[in-house]
Amino acid sequence: MQIKRAIPIVLMTLLTSWCYAGEVEKLADGLVIHLKRPAPNGAKQVKLQVVSDKVIHVTATPGDQFSGTPSLMATDVAGNTIKWDSEENNETVVLKTASLTATVTLNTGEVVFRDHTGHIILQEQAGGGKKFLPVNIDNKPLYRIQQVFESPAGEAFYGLGQHQTGLMNYKDQDIDLTQYNSVAAVPFVISNRHYGILWDNYSITRFGDDRPYEQMSALHLTSADGKAGGFSATYGDRYNNTVYVKALEDKIDYEFLDRLGSLPKAFPMVKGKVTWEGTVNADENGEYKFFMTTSGYTKVWIDGQLKLDRWRESWNPGASVFRHTLKKGQPTTVKVEWIPETAQSFISLKFLPPVSAAADKMRLTSEAGEKIDYYFMYGQNMDEVISGYRQVTGKATLIPRWALGFWQSRERYKTQDEIENTVAEFRKRKIPLDNIVLDWSYWKQDEWGSQQFDPARFPDAAGLIKRLHEKYHTNFMISVWPKFYEGIDNYKLFDSKNWLYKQNIKNRQRDWIGNGYVSTFYDAFNPEARKLFWSLINKNLFSKGIDAWWLDATEPDILSNASIEERKTLMNPTALGSSTQYFNSYALVNAQGIYEGQRAAKPDQRVFILTRSAYAGLQRYAAATWSGDIAATFEELRRQIPAGLNFSMSGLPYWTTDIGGFFVEDKYDKPNPQGPALEEWRELNTRWFQYGAFCPMFRSHGQYPYREMFNIAPDSSEAYQSMLYYDQLRYRLLPYIYSLAGSTYHHDYTIMRGLPMDYGQDTAVLNIRDQYMFGPSLLVNPVTQYHARSRELYLPAGNGWYDFYTGAYQAGGQHITATAPLQRMPLYVKEGAILPIGPALQYTSERRADTIQLYVYTGKDGAFTLYEDENNNYQYEKGAYSNIPFRWNEAAQTLSIGARTGSFPGMLQQRYFRVTFVGKNTAAGPDIRNKTGKMITYNGIAKTVRAI
Repeated sequence: MQIKRAIPIVLMTLLTSWCYAGEVEKLADGLVIHLKRPAPNGAKQVKLQVVSDKVIHVTATPGDQFSGTPSLMATDVAGNTIKWDSEENNETVVLKTASLTATVTLNTGEVVFRDHTGHIILQEQAGGGKKFLPVNIDNKPLYRIQQVFESPAGEAFYGLGQHQTGLMNYKDQDIDLTQYNSVAAVPFVISNRHYGILWDNYSITRFGDDRPYEQMSALHLTSADGKAGGFSATYGDRYNNTVYVKALEDKIDYEFLDRLGSLPKAFPMVKGKVTWEGTVNADENGEYKFFMTTSGYTKVWIDGQLKLDRWRESWNPGASVFRHTLKKGQPTTVKVEWIPETAQSFISLKFLPPVSAAADKMRLTSEAGEKIDYYFMYGQNMDEVISGYRQVTGKATLIPRWALGFWQSRERYKTQDEIENTVAEFRKRKIPLDNIVLDWSYWKQDEWGSQQFDPARFPDAAGLIKRLHEKYHTNFMISVWPKFYEGIDNYKLFDSKNWLYKQNIKNRQRDWIGNGYVSTFYDAFNPEARKLFWSLINKNLFSKGIDAWWLDATEPDILSNASIEERKTLMNPTALGSSTQYFNSYALVNAQGIYEGQRAAKPDQRVFILTRSAYAGLQRYAAATWSGDIAATFEELRRQIPAGLNFSMSGLPYWTTDIGGFFVEDKYDKPNPQGPALEEWRELNTRWFQYGAFCPMFRSHGQYPYREMFNIAPDSSEAYQSMLYYDQLRYRLLPYIYSLAGSTYHHDYTIMRGLPMDYGQDTAVLNIRDQYMFGPSLLVNPVTQYHARSRELYLPAGNGWYDFYTGAYQAGGQHITATAPLQRMPLYVKEGAILPIGPALQYTSERRADTIQLYVYTGKDGAFTLYEDENNNYQYEKGAYSNIPFRWNEAAQTLSIGARTGSFPGMLQQRYFRVTFVGKNTAAGPDIRNKTGKMITYNGIAKTVRAI
């Protein structure tokens, strides 16, 4: 009888186990959860894969199978041996690593991430927050996808690439991840709660509110003279009182080329001025977000408040955002004033109404994907989170040491004599320089894409490069576009293999050179096309001694200012699929071809690339990014700082900007700046140069006026002397800066650091957009206001701060007014810092740092490691490098110089450190001429130096 009673119990247990096994499937590296009750347009399956103790890969699909399409941004992270475990019950399944747990609700697929103590780090929105809306693109079934996460009050977001609206903290902001000239979309967001989300998708993506921007007509417009239905639009002459057209207009929408035809035919844009005036009448109370794209001169007033006052070059509009609180039933005045300057200028004003649920959510929405696919990274600090990003997408290669020196460029050097004479002038004046850059159009006018120098202007390019190397000790970077003129030999070669985007050819679209030429770009998504592209520049350029590559227009910018839909058409299809699905990732695969090609052709020379666009994973291809064709204004300088910081906090460590701004207003360029314009031009370049010296890459570039410091100001001027000082200081700081570069590769460090990276516990820093750390020691405070001779700044709490120039001490956790004469930018050194200062140099390889001035900023314990290797090859990947650790013990008042670890060919066996201790009552520093300190002979054996 007992055996008979046991049979039903055993059978029930087996049935329960079988049913449950159908809901959770265990993989070698994680779990697949088959949801009990999939929501409409929601996930049917959720997969968790363990990448590391602190990195979990999450995918979700509404289908029965997961797509197996390979990732472009992620490297192969399979085959790891990370220990993990899982626990299951009727409601949830929990995946555990040593550092994390990820809990999935079996009904909904909602994922919650906790640390090892059970504290919630991040959770998906209740119910899972996943949406899949089926779309069919080029006969391929895909989904418009969205993932929503909870975001508590006080959270701050950074990263997402390079955006130039001036925002720093993206909490409750809406960021459009669309590649564009001066916008680099990187779908990686990092939180002050010490986690990051890498969104593995290549289509256009929105961070934040995914609602379409609305036309101004939705705000119930009334004209200035009381007519319902629109603003009063006045199209006049900017030089006199002539009025060409008056109209009632319900929107301001001239964002792209295809919209310019809607402007009144009688309106001459080259000398025109437009004013839109009237009132808006909101349907609800709240804060409205306004999104504006403009070029030319633009001013916007709401309720009499000036919300925007900006100039941007006509052919490259830029985005701006601002907010204003509107009240239902209360008319609010709006005035927009626009001076377009040229026949191709652009303006658009749209908005989003308030939404109550946005503030406590974080959303990512993409146009096209096969599945929801993201990586969750966690760490004790932001550096650990970025390390997780690089574990997934690849380490940031160590760039050549010379690339950390100063670069000179202009748009453009037209002959080889101009290049050589410029470098000779640098050497004659003893202005430090390591790289001269040749911008576009060195080819014959009708042979864009030939990868050949025009022999009339560059009769001996190989000889020029040889002299630059041997006589002037200068490197040479050249601009290479993925663009080909129809009919040239290289075009025919790609065309014969069907490796070109042909829509621009079919359109007979001409570019802006001479009378215009028809052109297109090659399909960099095709690996064989990448190999062919490299083979051409290898044969025609690299063989002549080129040191580095400037990859321009890599958005790809086949036709500037085309609408987004037109841009998709122009690059469709790609070798991998529709341009809609792969829109944002061209720069990644284009750089991949150059990197892999050069490493195969010359394995002992570090690749170095500068590219105008970027994407997640670009750092593994030895690529830096610059901020595009920006305007030469103080306002644009202000916007560069948060743009560069957020780019760096996206996991891509090498970034730069055109010192002085690329394109200039007429007052600087007709034909030369004079009087007040000349004074402003010099100050703009001086302040930008000061900032540029503390960017990862340090380069001057732009259109006329010429950008060499001796062409900006006479050598006796404050402007010239300041630029020369910061150039020299950059070279003196090379032992520090190259050590940061070494740490970037070996330890996933980030050189240019938003203050939340090091002072995240100090909530005062979360929104600071115009100060940052350059490495662990230097607090950089650019001056971005014309005529400013002081600036307000914040000294973060947690340590004290020493003035770099005087050694004077100030406590942290306070706002101060710092002096800022034209010659100097406020610069502070962290208490506890150990700062190595090398010799004065004219170029990075001029001499080795056999004697280093070592400044120890006392008051707190501190440490620094001096990193060195062979500077220009890849032996560091095989362990050929050295580290010398320094540690300051405040209690014992001793500096420990540790035993050197590692070695490499040519390493200094003996060197000298002159140690200077800086204290609250002992002002000292690199800028104080009367050098003091203790000279220490060091041969790799540990030593201790006492401060007293």
